Amino acid sequence: MATSSTTRTIEDEYYARFAGSAALYSRSRQAIAGGISHDSRHLEPFPPYIERAIGARKWDVDGHELIDYAMGHGALILGHAHPEVTHAATSAAQHGTHFGAGHLDEVRWAEQVQRLIPSAELVRFTSSGTEATMMALRLAAIHTDRPRFIRFVGHFHGWHEGAAGGHTPPLEVPAPGLPDSVRSRVELVPAEAGAVEEALKRDPTIGAIIVEPSGGSYGAAPLPVGFLSALRTLADRYAAVLIFDEVVTGFRWSPGGIQALCGITPDLTTLAKILAGGFPGGAVAGRAEIMHHLEFRADTSWNTSRKMYHPGTFNANPMVAAAGSTCLEIVASGEVQKIATSRAELLRSLLRETVSKLDAPCLVYGESSIVHILPGIKTVSEIADVPVATLKGTGAPGVLRMLRLALLQEGVDFFGRSAFVSATHSEEDIRYTAAAFGRAVARVQAEGRWSVQQI
Repeated sequence: MATSSTTRTIEDEYYARFAGSAALYSRSRQAIAGGISHDSRHLEPFPPYIERAIGARKWDVDGHELIDYAMGHGALILGHAHPEVTHAATSAAQHGTHFGAGHLDEVRWAEQVQRLIPSAELVRFTSSGTEATMMALRLAAIHTDRPRFIRFVGHFHGWHEGAAGGHTPPLEVPAPGLPDSVRSRVELVPAEAGAVEEALKRDPTIGAIIVEPSGGSYGAAPLPVGFLSALRTLADRYAAVLIFDEVVTGFRWSPGGIQALCGITPDLTTLAKILAGGFPGGAVAGRAEIMHHLEFRADTSWNTSRKMYHPGTFNANPMVAAAGSTCLEIVASGEVQKIATSRAELLRSLLRETVSKLDAPCLVYGESSIVHILPGIKTVSEIADVPVATLKGTGAPGVLRMLRLALLQEGVDFFGRSAFVSATHSEEDIRYTAAAFGRAVARVQAEGRWSVQQI
């Protein structure tokens, strides 16, 4: 793998080594709005462009081999191009890519979700996590006849209208394009039980609470101890629907997600990423009495006033269902999660040693198989004083951006300020990554960029 040079600045060397990506980005900007298809892929001066990937590695258009910690935005706990998942999808494609009808694999897939996720009395598939959270909030409003809902500062639930805004600052500036009628549905509060109860007491039209049970932005902003239990109590007390957004955490924290570990069962759960084995797919799983609002009945008034309309051309697509059900078969034992978590624990430990030796203030933390890095602070208690955009890796004009550029030159690709560790990352990969991280930090320090003001 490549090693860094000390003769040029980090950014100058990035331009020189990744010229193919620079050219593709320039070309992309002429055809794709903004030059990217997902905002988290934004990187100044340009993002890397990838040609192929397998296991824990990917290769860019310039031929660089990279240890990957983006891992399909967290979808690939089995690594890239897992042979069983790939075989399932390609075999399914040979029988038809779209039936426009139900099929056996979607039933098997739903049954696997039922077996693994405690809240899953019934399941309905979507094509993405954004669609899943949109469905869950709509179901909650229909079931309770209360349209408003609580969500938390810094928590991300997709990009649909109900979830837009509130996860990156400035929080007082509404997301562009949203009418007042949409914004008025949302009660945005800090992750504090007292704030939740105050809102529920004050407004009887609040019918749902949606939360990332890991804490905001898949655990970058951890929740207070006992918070999920408090939400369950408050949701019951005020007859509100409790929604766990386990799009990231589902099947990663455990085969049954965070809810299986903590023993707190939400009313609805949203899923995606690992659910579909790296293919585009999502789901809502939850209590039957709420999920029944998706069914047709021999009652015209029900179908027109109480049933949620839900089409979706690619819902439970045969290829996706085959890949997803195969993935869930593999992760169901919990062994995959144990391997990925142990590797992440080792990485967290080694990175902490590294920043300590370099006297580079940096919080290295995380749960399960996710590692977060936050330069400029030393303790979890300081997270509240750091902009939410930084926690999400989107507000990094200084340290985090330069660190990622330096890491790419070392043959390592972090996902902004995070690393998603898979079961295919070896101990050798982890130790190389820690050494590369040390070299990258040293280069950032040498350029005078390691301060909280520049995060």
